[in-house]
Amino acid sequence: MSVSLAWPAPAKLNLFLHVNGRRADGYHELQTLFQFIDQCDWLDFRVTDSPALLLHSNLGKLVPDSDNLILKAAKSLQAATGCTMGAEIWLDKRLPMGGGLGGGSSDAATTLVALNALWQLGLTKSQLMEIGLKLGADVPVFINGIAAFAEGVGEKFQPVDVPEPWYLVLVPDAHVSTAEVFQHPDLPRNTPKLDMASLGSEHWSNDCQALVCAKYPQVANALSWLVEYAPSRMTGTGACVFGEFDSQQAALDALAQKPADTQGFVAKGLNRSPLELRLAQL
Repeated sequence: MSVSLAWPAPAKLNLFLHVNGRRADGYHELQTLFQFIDQCDWLDFRVTDSPALLLHSNLGKLVPDSDNLILKAAKSLQAATGCTMGAEIWLDKRLPMGGGLGGGSSDAATTLVALNALWQLGLTKSQLMEIGLKLGADVPVFINGIAAFAEGVGEKFQPVDVPEPWYLVLVPDAHVSTAEVFQHPDLPRNTPKLDMASLGSEHWSNDCQALVCAKYPQVANALSWLVEYAPSRMTGTGACVFGEFDSQQAALDALAQKPADTQGFVAKGLNRSPLELRLAQL
């Protein structure tokens, strides 16, 4: 079969991230607001008649196949449906790893959405999200494709319509372990819960930010520079930080002044995922 090209796996930003408590099973009760941005990994797929799955990636051997969420997602979809077809998959990895932008979860979500369509399985979004949740708490949000207020471990969410500003995202030279952050004794775990009605009036913050900044001076330095230009905070458990701008040009002007030892890019906030738009093209 021909190759189905240019399936986006967009990044997300956590516009805020609050840790409300810790459950008996060790997971944390969270509240967060996800918004997509137009910076993406890109995947191509070729459906095969045999069930074999083959992944080509510009990551080299940075991530072994046994840990790769793309292959795990494809295998999970085969197992859930009994599908006997396979796929050859190409990944153009552009999002930084360990940056809090959700790249791995987004890659998994795009794989589930694309192969559900290309294998003509007919699963609903809810069914795909159920499979995706077993791969990672963020995966269902990327499958759903709509900016969302999320609770629980991230699996309960409600669509939201929030402003879509331009963002300057800085990528410090640090790989932050999410597990390490959530296991750390100094992580705040008692932020009062918000309700939907108070979302817009609250001061948004990230409960992981102070801890990560204390452990990773690269993140602290990037944030202290960026906050001079715009309201800024960290996304997820880091290491990326972002500032909000009213215009693309203002964000680009700030990017031109960034510290030489820090990478960065300008992106548009999106309440509807580029993956939704790609799916509509089929």
